[in-house]
Amino acid sequence: MRILVGWNDVAQGDLIQLILSAGDHDVVLCTNWEEFEAEVTGSDAWDIILLAIGDGPGDESPATDSEVDSAGDDANYRRFCNVRNRLPGIPIVGACSGDNVYRIARYMTNGMRMYLIRDTGGDFIFMMQSILESTVQSVRAEREQFVAEKLREEIESVRKLQESIIPQDLDCPDGFDISARYESSQIRVMGGQPVTLAGGDYYDVFRLDDYSLVVLVGDASGHGMKACMSIMTMHTLVSMIRTHAYEDTAGFVADVNRRLCEHSIVSGEGGFITLLYGILRTDTNEFQWTSAGHPIPMLQNLADGSVEPLGTLEDGGLPLGVVDDAEYDVHTSIIPPGSRLLVYTDGLEEAFPHGNRDHDQYGIEGIVRTMQTTRDQSTNAALQALFDESTAYTLGAGRHDDTSVVLVERSGV
Repeated sequence: MRILVGWNDVAQGDLIQLILSAGDHDVVLCTNWEEFEAEVTGSDAWDIILLAIGDGPGDESPATDSEVDSAGDDANYRRFCNVRNRLPGIPIVGACSGDNVYRIARYMTNGMRMYLIRDTGGDFIFMMQSILESTVQSVRAEREQFVAEKLREEIESVRKLQESIIPQDLDCPDGFDISARYESSQIRVMGGQPVTLAGGDYYDVFRLDDYSLVVLVGDASGHGMKACMSIMTMHTLVSMIRTHAYEDTAGFVADVNRRLCEHSIVSGEGGFITLLYGILRTDTNEFQWTSAGHPIPMLQNLADGSVEPLGTLEDGGLPLGVVDDAEYDVHTSIIPPGSRLLVYTDGLEEAFPHGNRDHDQYGIEGIVRTMQTTRDQSTNAALQALFDESTAYTLGAGRHDDTSVVLVERSGV
């Protein structure tokens, strides 16, 4: 580290410089105020400053009465304040004799980081290196914590922005029950405190007309501002459904894809969005859906608890924002009485214990198991169980990806 030393005893200063330099530190020694102030003015590239207090550089004795102003500040104190003001981010360690220790209080209350007592035998010199190093480490740790707290605040702001587009109230047609939920992923920083990340999940459920219910779930790659802005962009495009009433699910997905490919916020640095867009006709109970790289919806028979996907991986299509002229397929499934339709993002499936990312995920097996054990419960209870059990499967680590789930139940009548 780079150390600036302001010292009044030349011989003692040379010894200090020699000992600190032996510790692989870059040390600049100043034994008069002119040199010291020139170094302070000329550079801020110091890690720490060591300054004689009371007896400053070039002063062989404490300040005389003539050097004390009406406010009680002596010349050296005013010089210290000048250094503090010029280099506010650099810690200052003061050293004073036992006779001048009473001076320390006002220095400490005005920004001095640490102090040591200059004993007459000079033994304090051999403590300097450890004191200076520990002070710098402490300051760096505080700065890192400050940055982490600011990062936490920024993440929280972005997360709230992303969650603001998630619908709070769902319009549920007669004969159906709908539950939906979004949860952000979490990481643990700063001594294990969880930080809820901003993510790129998105869902919406709304009616196109009296008999057409839209079920839409999207997932932007990554986390943070980019994922959030990607999903906000898609949310804007999704508003086209309400104004143009897209009843051709493949046509809508292809249109959104072309528009997203024009936005670098989505496609830049390999970004993409997966999407499941479906329309449930409540008069015929047909569910027309199109997937753009999204997990295939699952259908449960509540009578026997069996759960089956509505298609295969080949029905997934390309994610949005990858190829501007990608083509998508329309799939049609019947939602029979007494059944549940599950549409979800891969954060649910990919929950895993910490350190075991490639194996032993909660997986499709976990989803099916939970749906089977909750088939006699309400959709709200079943939805809660999916989140609770996938989280429990991580053994306290939490899901590493944000998760959205929409659960639609058709009554048995």
